[in-house]
Amino acid sequence: MKHNNIDVVVVGAGHAGVEAANIVSKLGLTVGLVTMDKKGIGRMSCNPANGGLAKGQIVKEIDVLGEIMGIATDASGLQFKVLNKTKGKSVWSPRAQVDKRSYEKLISLNIKKTKNIETLEGEAVDVLTKSGRVIGVTLRDKTRIYSNSVILTCGTFLSGLIHIGQKKIRAGRMGEAGAEGLTESLVSLGFKSARLKTGTPPRLDKNTIDWEKTKVVYGDKRPLPFSYRTKNFSPPSVPCHTIQTNKKCKKIIEQNIRQSPMFSGDVVGVGPRYCPSVEDKIFNFPHHESHTLFLEPEWLNSDQIYLNGFSTSLPESVQVEALRSIPGMERVAFFRPGYAIEYDFFPPAQLKASLETKGIEGLFFAGQINGTSGYEEAAAQGLIAGINAAASIKNIKPLILSRSEAYIGVMIDDLITKDTAEPYRMFTSRAEYRILLRFSNAPSRLLAFAKKRLLLSDRDLKRIEKREAFLKETLNNLERKVEPTDINKILKRAQEAPIQSRTSLATLLKRPNITIKDLPLAIKKNSDLAHNEELLIEAESTIKYEGYIKRQEVHIKKMKKHENKKIPPDVNYHNISSLSNEAREKLSFVNPETLGQASRVSGVTPADASVLAVLLTKET
Repeated sequence: MKHNNIDVVVVGAGHAGVEAANIVSKLGLTVGLVTMDKKGIGRMSCNPANGGLAKGQIVKEIDVLGEIMGIATDASGLQFKVLNKTKGKSVWSPRAQVDKRSYEKLISLNIKKTKNIETLEGEAVDVLTKSGRVIGVTLRDKTRIYSNSVILTCGTFLSGLIHIGQKKIRAGRMGEAGAEGLTESLVSLGFKSARLKTGTPPRLDKNTIDWEKTKVVYGDKRPLPFSYRTKNFSPPSVPCHTIQTNKKCKKIIEQNIRQSPMFSGDVVGVGPRYCPSVEDKIFNFPHHESHTLFLEPEWLNSDQIYLNGFSTSLPESVQVEALRSIPGMERVAFFRPGYAIEYDFFPPAQLKASLETKGIEGLFFAGQINGTSGYEEAAAQGLIAGINAAASIKNIKPLILSRSEAYIGVMIDDLITKDTAEPYRMFTSRAEYRILLRFSNAPSRLLAFAKKRLLLSDRDLKRIEKREAFLKETLNNLERKVEPTDINKILKRAQEAPIQSRTSLATLLKRPNITIKDLPLAIKKNSDLAHNEELLIEAESTIKYEGYIKRQEVHIKKMKKHENKKIPPDVNYHNISSLSNEAREKLSFVNPETLGQASRVSGVTPADASVLAVLLTKET
């Protein structure tokens, strides 16, 4: 069989695949979405949540760039919370506990009703190329699907191997077959592959837990939605719970740790440093007698509980014994044990900043195939790959977001310039310009890109433009000066010194104990946005961080001179004797597109970057 007249083939219908397919369709092109299981579209295979530290900012960015993760999260969320509130607003990050069944249903329905997307059930085993350009894929049943571009979003399915103690199961996820053949196809085309590992905790039976011995954790009383499109936002506030491991639990794990495939040597792939297994926690932090575990419902009124913090690949009997040693868990029973999964990925230094591969024109990688972990990271890559696959077909410039414009830009730049020794996870600490990348200013940062790329409908553009107009008006209002008699009572209540002469509201807002809600003159009362909490947070952040923002903007302007300096693709770094040996090796593998990228390659020192800058200046 042959399928023709498809512009873009997307392989995989997880979080990367659905965002890629949606945006390509929105841009007017046809999509063939290849999945091994139509029932698994948009599946939340691990934790029932979206957002989190830096990940919440990514969901907001995805939303402004026209895609569905944010609005689907708002519609299926069980509990919403802004994290990091004890720190500065620049690192506040929204997170939502999600009804995964509802979320998956919304995503799947969206795919089904979206025109230009044809969902094809099958397994891609071969990438078809001609003269250095991709022309389609071949499925296991010999079906050939021809297209102008291909986006691979294979998750953990490539040669996937599940580990539960010494037990091994070939699978992409528990209960789902792995994918064989695609790795070999890509390697035959010249790509280098490697192995990574990630894990998931056991799923517990709610009815076997003594909830009186757990601590209740609620969401925010005034929750904030992820999407600017969400109206009448009043999600349920379903509580989660926490519980502590103890010395007995620790001892059981210590005594059995060699039965974990990570410690027995059975697993070749490296696991995530920032989402470690419970075995890793016990081994790496032996001075800690206990660790916090989060009991999270997987869907509304679910009997199935996700045990966040207890990712493990120990034998099931050891998992049960360890958990039953914890007060409140004495009778706990499993729906499914925790497990580790090892899978193939392709080191992302083989990609351009557009996520197009350097070796094959029109071929894009997105998601865990690039060594990332997390739904949000995958969805953002799928979105960018989809936009740029469409751009390559239309012969227009790719969308490349810089490190100062979006967390998505930070992530992609990190992936293509740094060694991926473990599954990559986004954190606010990875962004040197995080004061500029606030969750509350995603529309301000990315509206121009969405507008230029035609990623939003006219209605959605008007919504954001209305938001921006209100924000601008509020900032203008903050420049008003007030008399001491109008404000000193408020200052006294906030334990701030009174003013002696007319002072601008913005100046007063910079005081530590003053919030924008203390300054009613700043907010236009008759606007339907007057009670938009996110907008008020953004207006306040803009004023309080004003000095830092200006400083970072000046620094960015200085850096741009070298950042975007193009490096010819045929540079032979081995012939540049003034580079260090490590720099020659790493630059030869990464083959950076710009001087800015080259300076961030692992192993490239400031001296090496200076050498390249001098050489490029001479050539021009």
